[in-house]
Amino acid sequence: MTDAAWESLSNQAVAAAGLVYFLALLAHLVEWASLRKVPVTAVAAASADAAGGVAVDTAPPGDESAPRRAEMFGRLGYLLTCLAVAIQFVGLVGRGMAADPNRVPWGNMYEFTLAGTWVVALLYVVLCRRLKLAWMAPIVLAFVLTVLMVAVIWLYAPVAPLTEALSSYWLVIHVVSAIIATGAFTLGGITSALYLVKARRPGTETGYVGRLPQPEVLDRVSYRLHAFGFPVWTFAVLITGPIWAHQAWSSYWNWDPKEVWAFITWVVYAAYLHARTTAGWKGRNAAILALVGMATLWFNFIGINYFSTTSQHSYADSAPAPALSRDL
Repeated sequence: MTDAAWESLSNQAVAAAGLVYFLALLAHLVEWASLRKVPVTAVAAASADAAGGVAVDTAPPGDESAPRRAEMFGRLGYLLTCLAVAIQFVGLVGRGMAADPNRVPWGNMYEFTLAGTWVVALLYVVLCRRLKLAWMAPIVLAFVLTVLMVAVIWLYAPVAPLTEALSSYWLVIHVVSAIIATGAFTLGGITSALYLVKARRPGTETGYVGRLPQPEVLDRVSYRLHAFGFPVWTFAVLITGPIWAHQAWSSYWNWDPKEVWAFITWVVYAAYLHARTTAGWKGRNAAILALVGMATLWFNFIGINYFSTTSQHSYADSAPAPALSRDL
C-alpha cells in the first residue's frame, strides 16, 4: 500500500470508530432509559455495591421486560465499544504506516489525541469486567466521542515525518507511559465526579444516579485507578521524560512549561495518594483533589500547546496547517 492509501485508511477507520462509538453510546442510553422508572431496592443496591456494578431490580407491573431489555442493550453497547476500540487501533496503525519513514503515530496533537482517547476506551474495556465499571459506560463513551470529534474537526494535520527531536526511542517509551497514565487518571477523574454527584443525592432510587454504586464504592474504585496511574506517570515524567530531554536538548530539565505542568500534575496526584494513606482523606475532599489533578493533566495536554509560545514541546507541523494543528 502507498503512503496515501495508508493515510486514507486511517481517516476512514477513525470515522468508522467514531460512528461505532456513537452506536455504543446509543445502546447504553437505551439500557439506562429502560431502567429509569425501575426503583432500586436495598437488596439490589447491596448486590450491585458488592460487585461494583449496576443495580438491576425487578420491573414494576406492566413492564417486566425492562431488566431483560436493559441487559441486552448493555451487552450490545459493550461489544460495540470493543469493536470501536479495534477499529480505532487500525486508524492509529494507518497513521504510522502513512509516514515515510514509518513512525509511531503521535507526531502531532491530532495523533496524540487519537492515541489518548484510544487508551481511555481500551482501559475501560479491559477493566470493565475486572472492576465492574458498567455504570461508567455512558460517560466514558460521551467523553471519548466528544474528544475524538474535536480532534477530527479542529486538530487534524496531514501525515508528516517526525522532527529530529521526536526521532528517539525514548519518545516512544515516554509517550506510551504518559498516555497510559492519562487514561487511568481520566477514568479516575470521571469516577470522582460521579462520586460527588452520588454523594449529593444518596437517597435517589431511580434513574442513572440511583443505579450508581454507593459513594464508598465509587471512592474505592477511584483510588484504585489513581494508584495504578501514578507510578506510570512517575515513570513518564521523572524518568523517561528527562532522559529524552537530555538526548534532544542536552539537558535533563529545561524549565519548559510542559515539564513544569507535568511536575505540578505529579505533585497533585502525589498529594492525593499521600493524603489518603496517611491522613485518611477519603470521600469529598479526595474527589475534589482528584479533579484538580485531572484539570492540571488536561491543561498540560492541551493548554500548554496553545497558550505557551516558549514550550519546546510545541513543534510546528512540517506541512502548512492551521495554528490549532500543533505538535506535542
